[in-house]
Amino acid sequence: MAKNWKNLLFYVLTIGGFCGLMYYVITIGLDLQINKGIAFNQSARLSLWDQIKETYSHNFTHPLAILLLQIITIILTARFFGYLFKLIGQPTVIGEIVAGIFLGPSFIGMYFPEFSAFLFPAQSLGNLQFLSQIGLILFMFIIGMELDLTMLKNKAHEAVVVSHASIVFPFALGVTSAYFLYDEFAPAGINFASFALFIGISLSITAFPVLARIVQERNLTKTKIGTLVITCAAADDITAWCLLAAVIAIVKAGSFTSSLATIAMAVAYVFLMLKLIQPFLQRMGEIYSSRESLSKPVVAVFFITLLFSAYATEVIGIHALFGAFMAGVIMPPNMHFRSIFIEKVEDVALVLLLPLFFVFTGLRTQIGLLNEPYLWKICAVIILIAITGKFFGSAMAAKFVGQNWRNSLMIGALMNTRGLVELVVLNIGFDLGVLSPQIFTMLVLMALVTTVMTGPALDLINKFLPDKKIRPLLPESIEAGKYRILVSFGTPEKGRSLLKLANSLVKKATVSAEVVAMHLSQSNELNQFNRQEYEAENFIPIQTEAEKMNLPVISMFKATTDIDREISETANAGNFDLLLIGMGRSVFEGTLLGKVLGFTTKIINPERLYDTIIGKEKLFDTAANDQRTFQIVKSVKVPVGILIEKDLDTMEHIYIPIFTVSDAFLILYAQKLIHHNQATVTILDVAGVIKRHPEIKENIRMIEQIAPRHISLITDNKIEKDLLEKQDLLLISIESWKKAVETHSIWLSYTPSVLILKQ
Repeated sequence: MAKNWKNLLFYVLTIGGFCGLMYYVITIGLDLQINKGIAFNQSARLSLWDQIKETYSHNFTHPLAILLLQIITIILTARFFGYLFKLIGQPTVIGEIVAGIFLGPSFIGMYFPEFSAFLFPAQSLGNLQFLSQIGLILFMFIIGMELDLTMLKNKAHEAVVVSHASIVFPFALGVTSAYFLYDEFAPAGINFASFALFIGISLSITAFPVLARIVQERNLTKTKIGTLVITCAAADDITAWCLLAAVIAIVKAGSFTSSLATIAMAVAYVFLMLKLIQPFLQRMGEIYSSRESLSKPVVAVFFITLLFSAYATEVIGIHALFGAFMAGVIMPPNMHFRSIFIEKVEDVALVLLLPLFFVFTGLRTQIGLLNEPYLWKICAVIILIAITGKFFGSAMAAKFVGQNWRNSLMIGALMNTRGLVELVVLNIGFDLGVLSPQIFTMLVLMALVTTVMTGPALDLINKFLPDKKIRPLLPESIEAGKYRILVSFGTPEKGRSLLKLANSLVKKATVSAEVVAMHLSQSNELNQFNRQEYEAENFIPIQTEAEKMNLPVISMFKATTDIDREISETANAGNFDLLLIGMGRSVFEGTLLGKVLGFTTKIINPERLYDTIIGKEKLFDTAANDQRTFQIVKSVKVPVGILIEKDLDTMEHIYIPIFTVSDAFLILYAQKLIHHNQATVTILDVAGVIKRHPEIKENIRMIEQIAPRHISLITDNKIEKDLLEKQDLLLISIESWKKAVETHSIWLSYTPSVLILKQ
């Protein structure tokens, strides 16, 4: 106690003494100010309220405050629209592009001009543009790294034919259409060649990142068609960016002849990067290929390479984005290295900086400029030309190299995806003054339409030209007549627990049983390059655990936009006997904000956190009302087990309360756990149901005859805390669990791990 008083006295004297000293020095310093002829602050003459208003008015309009508010607004809006579009089966990037248009003059600027003028004042757009350019540089760097040049070399023949055809057809149509658009829509002072070349390149782009994610979502990654279209898109990307660099050089120089010096310097730059820089980086990648060895100085070397490459191409005259793309292409081919480096860059580039580019594009997109039916007709014609050139050009080329009509049309639909990469090209054209605001708006709408139509086009192709050799949804090794369990897990830790539970139900009959471990991932969380590594990271712990238990397990992995729907469809299509899923008890899950932002496991649920802190132990209540999980249960037509884990190490002591006659099916699971796991099962007849139904009691007696001392029946009208706390696992029907939660049963606070079962 004396020490505490001593510390308090020291604190008061120290802080108080020095504060008094500072006040005294400032007071006497006013005399020095007067001697120098400096007047008192004019704001001191204002009233207190006027001073506060003046201070905060200045703070709110400070450039940094405006920029930070812009970033906050942009990220929230982009994530919200991305989330909405993901719900309707569209790529997230479409929602983010629409968010940019929403915040621009086409909506907010039109209906809320005062708010738009405050949030996006003209003097702030320069800062926003430069930040968005940094985001684009990082994004193009990632695109370059995601390209697998080895795959291009191995499959170059078909891919190059299809890819180049998918460029030359729309390019030629674009140049031709420019002839009819030039007089009315070309900006003043822009020659025809520059305008025509930019219209051509604008119609020729394929968005490699969006295409790759669509291929993942539709589970085409490991198929021949998926591999071919990814290779085509990669070849398309390289060719298109080289063409764009040449077009930029011609536009800046004014003619092809005067651009030859720029093109020659660009060729020398590419030669230097491939022959001198790439071998050096490859050697570094071999040495520093793990997270531990990839230190800050090593990361700095690669970032300097990126920035130097971008700077060099900007100075040469072919745009910094080409240099960023080239820097990504020459990164060490080591898959582990690229995956680590992409992870370091991707979150900042895609979540923080890239949405700024969408909104900056939206601020330039003025749909109100298309204020006549004639202009909308021109826009529709441009969209039609873009689809004709890219979709049908790619499809005809694919058919020519030997693909059937179904695959050819699928390739055409996928190659017609433009997405974000198209916006990059359009913004370059707008910055160079080649594209007028009207034609820029039309081409942005074209990019949106062609990307949105990809999914529906693939669905129509599958409907009218179904695959004769239907690819099974589930692994081919699943045999008829076996007891099948589907284990759907989110994390390896949860997967191990669910696998132990599955093993306890089939341990002595693995020959006549089949266990499928399935992991689904949101497709927008995966890039094309780290997919295999991500799959291995999730399944290696599962396979290791399965080997310890001598349990044969079939692995199943898929990237999807709708995990819940995929779980339901897989369980129903596979005709499983049991689906096992987990439901967490974390205070970090379940908020709407988390779902919108895409950080479902990183946004704290305040209610759960509060209840945890004050000890109310309502986490099980919250878990029981997890609408997402129970929506899956509602849509699944097979028996489902939902595991709520609480330090589940063993499953030797099982507790089964019987509340209604419909709970009797739980005894079948008790029988399995006794037979396969030698578990001891305690059945509690809570409401006298077993007493009133002799057939249920007879089933229990028969189990007892086969496995004496492994099952016991207790007749009681309440659940005892002491007995409950000695159990490893509680088995309960979903109806009884919901009723227990609704009545706020006290015993919920003392449950062990719980397996909620639906028959």
